Amino acid sequence: MADGYLTTHVLDTARGCPAAGLRIVLNRITPVSIEELADMTTNLDGRTDGPVLPVDSFAEGNYELLFFAGDYLRRSGLIDGDTPFLDVIPIRFGISEDSHYHVPLLLSPFGYSTYRGS
Repeated sequence: MADGYLTTHVLDTARGCPAAGLRIVLNRITPVSIEELADMTTNLDGRTDGPVLPVDSFAEGNYELLFFAGDYLRRSGLIDGDTPFLDVIPIRFGISEDSHYHVPLLLSPFGYSTYRGS
């Protein structure tokens, strides 16, 4: 694979704005291991400053994005306490073609959604 890459975007649907300062971890999942590939934080636009998985590291396989929503929601004042309904949100997905994969997250304190974007 030569041209593919992975991006994400997190939108705070409760406040109607990008989710700035949200930690995201990317893992590669194999039958025998979980390998951390990236640990990033969203910028003021709710995106990472570069691809989560850049062209030079892009490969077919199974992956997991971990969105640390509980920490973000606490800092934003949207939830109180130590036990949020949503804490770490895992999204597992497969990469099977050499193209741009975009996995956005629409987030609120009590729900989220995702899709393969463009």
